[in-house]
Amino acid sequence: MKELVSILDGNTFLVSDRRGDIEPSLDFPTGLFAFDTRFLSSWLLMLDGERLHALSIDDAESYRTRYFLVPGEPNHFLDTKVSVIRSRAIGDSFDEELTVLNHSGQEMTFTVRVEIGADFADLFEIKDTQRKQGHHTVRIEQDALRLTYRREAFHRETVVRSSAPAAVDKMGMTFSVRIGPHGEWTTRLKVSTVIYGARGEDVRTRLPLAGSRSTTAIQAEHAEFVTNAPKLGCDCEPLAGAYRRSLEDLAALRYESIALGVRLMAAGLPWFMTLFGRDSIITSLQVLPFLPEIIPPTLTMLAGLQGHRLDDFRDEEPGKILHELRYGETAGFEEQPHSPYYGSADSTPLFVILLDEYERWTGDRQLVEQLESAARAALAWIDTYGDLLGTGYLWYQTRNSRNGLENQCWKDSWDAISYSDGRLPSFPRATCEMQGYAYDAKLRGARMARLFWNDPQYADRLEREAAELKERFNRDFWLPEKEYYALALDSDGTPVDALSSNIGHLLWSGIVDESRAARVAEHLLGPRLFSGWGVRTLADDQGRYNPIGYHVGTVWPFDNSLIAWGLWKYGFRQEAGQICESILAASRYFAGRLPEAFAGYERSLTEYPVQYPTACSPQAWSAGTPLLLLRVMLGLEPEGEHLIIDPYVPHGMGRMELLDIPGRWGRVDALGRSRTREEE
Repeated sequence: MKELVSILDGNTFLVSDRRGDIEPSLDFPTGLFAFDTRFLSSWLLMLDGERLHALSIDDAESYRTRYFLVPGEPNHFLDTKVSVIRSRAIGDSFDEELTVLNHSGQEMTFTVRVEIGADFADLFEIKDTQRKQGHHTVRIEQDALRLTYRREAFHRETVVRSSAPAAVDKMGMTFSVRIGPHGEWTTRLKVSTVIYGARGEDVRTRLPLAGSRSTTAIQAEHAEFVTNAPKLGCDCEPLAGAYRRSLEDLAALRYESIALGVRLMAAGLPWFMTLFGRDSIITSLQVLPFLPEIIPPTLTMLAGLQGHRLDDFRDEEPGKILHELRYGETAGFEEQPHSPYYGSADSTPLFVILLDEYERWTGDRQLVEQLESAARAALAWIDTYGDLLGTGYLWYQTRNSRNGLENQCWKDSWDAISYSDGRLPSFPRATCEMQGYAYDAKLRGARMARLFWNDPQYADRLEREAAELKERFNRDFWLPEKEYYALALDSDGTPVDALSSNIGHLLWSGIVDESRAARVAEHLLGPRLFSGWGVRTLADDQGRYNPIGYHVGTVWPFDNSLIAWGLWKYGFRQEAGQICESILAASRYFAGRLPEAFAGYERSLTEYPVQYPTACSPQAWSAGTPLLLLRVMLGLEPEGEHLIIDPYVPHGMGRMELLDIPGRWGRVDALGRSRTREEE
């Protein structure tokens, strides 16, 4: 796969090759996208009929990029008389400034050509090419090209305009350029995307920030976002770089929902630039100590779209929290069930966990009271529709046999849940970490019921159910001969005995019996699961292990952040620090931006973390990972009106201080330093 470059602002993003060109690809969604539709599928720059090559790229900021280009293949003997600078930015539109520079002492003439195309593909159609059922039109206007797609009420449009005179045809624009000695020529290309609504206007014009997405406004908004976060000072360069990069990426991943006009966090570029239940909740948990103001819109949106009926097509059930919300053509015409889709069994208990954790940090009882009915409905779903077999466990099996997700846990690829010998279990399935989430949700629901909902009887019941679940779980999921928890139970109640990273989530939830916690920690940091760069999703001696398999051997930064948090909760501070060090060390090789996943090869084998070929980057819960790791190392935990600070900084990381940590206590500072070998 070619190395790609992306720019983004909220739900609009562009992915191109390293010279700035866009060509249709089945391997990766290159193009200009907004709300799940590709508005540019071709954008090729040529000089005198020749493609250009990149000398350098300036992509330090998420929403703008500059390419420095020359004709011909760059080599040691390059002596070009002309170069091109391609400057682009995303805001309310996609803007590109082309500058051609004549480096010779003579006047020169050039033909500049931009080939333009828009297939208006839905994101779901990129890998699964389908024949579009709507109608494409192309209209030539003065110095502008208008490309339109209609399918009944679905109406999208791309308009390209140039500041310099151009010969416009249905395939693009051509410029005849004459440049004096050591002179330059410039044109500005403006690409407007239009999402028409029922009233014949762009539906985004009704959003609060409509018309304000200039480069200057975006820069100011990102700066304010970063400024509002606590200030980090530390001796560990990888931590400093990852923290700064994470804040910048989180700022860029926010978008305005068409449905409610609130700012939400998209899950990741390029495949997941929309609201996800699980991803949004876990990201919120990671960033809560740093940016608590972004949490209420997410909780409110998820509650507003909570399931209220039985709908097999969407896997919807009363009380269930959504998995994914899409705005594209296939969702609109119900060719995909994502409007929204409810195919995750873990987002519902995670919703309750986030609501309680948010109040513990902020003291915002008003939101807990406002969302009481949604939280109660979520807790009820766990014991009704979630317990498919009536065994007291949380199970999943899709209602949509045609295009529903088979696996509805966080490892949702088709082969992610397997026995140790590689066989796949039957449905329904009950993965171990979901039982931990349900346990934690019940305890947190009990706390909210007792403190805010004035229902002590309900609180007592939830606490009793949580205790029973913990006892039952430690009986049925523990594998005595292997001394770890099964990955899942199959439909017969037989343990699915693979050794996986999921057991780390069990520590985070608190469902692990204290007597077994040390053995779980040993497995997590043992050679089968721990690569040296992090905990693998699947141990390297399991039947389906593959170091570059999506959920069967790669290392996921977010997964490791929850594992570190869980180890910390059970008092394994050194082990938690080991994971923090490994993930932060890996971040150096990704310029501070942790990807969705990277390969599970041994650290001693590769000496650097190997990229996973199609990993999302940036991705929200990977961007949130350094923040949660920082919380773990500084030992931050709310206790009533106070913040407990109990640092354990891994050896060699030196001093770290986090200033102005927001919460119900106002703002406080946390300080920590590495322990010496003797102290460890």
